[in-house]
Amino acid sequence: MNADTQREEELFDAARKLTDPRERAAFLEGSCGGDGALRGRIEALLRAVDDADDFFAEGSTVLTRPGAALQFSAGALASVEAPRSSPPGEEPIGTKIGRYKLLEKIGEGGCGVVYMAEQEEPVRRRVALKIIKLGMETKSVIARFEAERQALAMMDHPNIARVFDAGATDRGPPYFIMELVRGVKITEYCDKNRLNTQQRLDLFVQSCHAIQHAHQKGIIHGDIKPSNIMVALHDGVPVPKVIDFGISKATEARLTDRSLFATFAALIGTPAYMSPEQAEMGGVDIDTRSDIYSLGVLLYELLTGKTPFDPKELTKVGLDEMRRMLREKEPPRPSVRLGTLAETDLAKTASARRTDPGRLISALRGDLDWIVMKALEKDRSRRYETANGLAMDIQHHLNNEPVAARPPSWRYRFQKLVRRNRVVFAAGGAVAVALVIGTSTSTWLFLKERDARQRAVAAEQQQAKLRHGAELRERLTQAALLVNQEKFEAADALIDEISFTQPTVEGAAVLRSLAEWHAVHNRWKQAADRFALLLQVHSLDGWDTTTLDYLRAGPVFIELGDPQAYERFRAEGIARFSGTACPATDRILKISLLLPADKKLIASLETLATATTKYFGEAEAGGDVFQAAWLSVSLALWEYRSADYPKAVEWCRRCLAYPEANAPRTATAHIIMAMSLQREGKLADAQAELLAGREIVESKFKSRVGTPVQGFWFDWVFARILLREGEGRLEAAADSGDPAFR
Repeated sequence: MNADTQREEELFDAARKLTDPRERAAFLEGSCGGDGALRGRIEALLRAVDDADDFFAEGSTVLTRPGAALQFSAGALASVEAPRSSPPGEEPIGTKIGRYKLLEKIGEGGCGVVYMAEQEEPVRRRVALKIIKLGMETKSVIARFEAERQALAMMDHPNIARVFDAGATDRGPPYFIMELVRGVKITEYCDKNRLNTQQRLDLFVQSCHAIQHAHQKGIIHGDIKPSNIMVALHDGVPVPKVIDFGISKATEARLTDRSLFATFAALIGTPAYMSPEQAEMGGVDIDTRSDIYSLGVLLYELLTGKTPFDPKELTKVGLDEMRRMLREKEPPRPSVRLGTLAETDLAKTASARRTDPGRLISALRGDLDWIVMKALEKDRSRRYETANGLAMDIQHHLNNEPVAARPPSWRYRFQKLVRRNRVVFAAGGAVAVALVIGTSTSTWLFLKERDARQRAVAAEQQQAKLRHGAELRERLTQAALLVNQEKFEAADALIDEISFTQPTVEGAAVLRSLAEWHAVHNRWKQAADRFALLLQVHSLDGWDTTTLDYLRAGPVFIELGDPQAYERFRAEGIARFSGTACPATDRILKISLLLPADKKLIASLETLATATTKYFGEAEAGGDVFQAAWLSVSLALWEYRSADYPKAVEWCRRCLAYPEANAPRTATAHIIMAMSLQREGKLADAQAELLAGREIVESKFKSRVGTPVQGFWFDWVFARILLREGEGRLEAAADSGDPAFR
């Protein structure tokens, strides 16, 4: 490829990401200069492909255009009695695809369409259906479609739009069903409702947790911006939802068999929110810290109403200068940026945050300035390591606690102490003043010298910590690369050389992959060692990933044949999650009851069982059949271990009645029902249920259990463990002649 062709392709790829015609025209004017022929060729290409990649790279799953809020009209929601004609490439409105009736087109790109659809069975609800356009079913398009679907399917978080279902049409192209997000972009919601700074920070923290969840699943979003974080009301409470993982990149696992990753040979993303390494367009790999930068831009905008760099300025200066600005130019601090606004603009910005200009600038000066600028560091090694770290620092600020983003001087820490204890310090003010006045010059000099020595020691310690952190990150990067290449033995050996002195999301991800690799090869000792270390270093992870790790680790300790290790493990899990508001209480409940438990332990699980029952009711009411079915399994096991066998049987039957069958879940329900029926003295019925469960389990264990990136292998091992218990109980009952053998 010659230089002219390469530049033409770069300009074309950058221009097609600009959806506003004026911005695109300004960009081409600045980039092409007086070269009319070049501009003509690029414009012809843009017209020919009709933004062919926008559906995946920029298009929202719930928006008519990127960056525009979805509006539902009364006529739209009452849509269509019968299929009616549609533009070429689109499905007629009223068409049924599987269980879903198309109601209205709500999103469109060159390769795909998003419809609002109505699910008709087993529950009626409105959903978003995403499908490839007729005539666009190329291998590359289908592969990218599958990658986005898989990225979304890997995630389960209240602040990420969920995938409910997937399938293929009669003509072949795949589709998938997503949560229908009825909301507006986060900045618009904040301004329209005049949210103050704290309220904006609360929404932002939730968004950080969602991005953290994606990172833990090995997915980089790659295009975080206001239009990809929608705010919807749930019971009157605003809830941000992260959407559009269309240009996401996998960091740990292959999203499809085609091993699709985002390519950065062209400028991908939205320039104003793009990290310096994205703008580099070189050999620098993109990691989770690129999303941290974009979150920093979003936080900047939420606080000031402006992005660090003016989008119009970026499009006017041309591609090369835009890239240089993103890589090299330092933006002003938020408080400084506010001070540069025109008086009327500043007043409008402050009013939208229910304050006056002076107080707004004062509120941003200090902690929030430091937090934002740390997230926006050009050198990614100086940014927050994780989205949770960024969220945690904001929470520290809200709690008047020291933040990590600024030097922890004694003066700064003292100021925070005073703010947290205003009454105490006010009462002792007179005494404090007297003491200060009475302090001698010699004492002051002594303290000053001591403070200098302490600062020097602290600086040396900090440097050592930074060096160790850099070495740790380097080794973890090597290990992660080896895991991605499926060189598990080499990665495992490298992990043995690493001393984990602090929690890291990256380290947890590598340990998780290695633990699973050992587990699916029946190397229970090695798997247990890796899981034991994982449970120590993943304190930065959210509840979803953490509870899943407990589900993974529990069966391993049992298969290892170390009941004491399992006892310690489940005691730790109960202590960690009892009394919390964790939405995954069922996982801890289930894993804690995988082996029989005494009355004391059963009693300690009461709060988890109560919460699980509550979440079951919410799942059923919301039509979440998949979640309700799994919750019923956990409740069945709870009732069985609590010796309420009729209730256990009832929960098992409810689980088996759900239409969306899941093989290990079904097997587990049959086995728990078998053991419960045996306790009731119904041996024949128990044997029939046990046979049904055994057939499912044995059909799986004739081959490999799975791989670290294929299937939930631990659900199968879970079923197998209970099967052994059930077989033992029924054999003993048969030998004793007493069907209700205890």
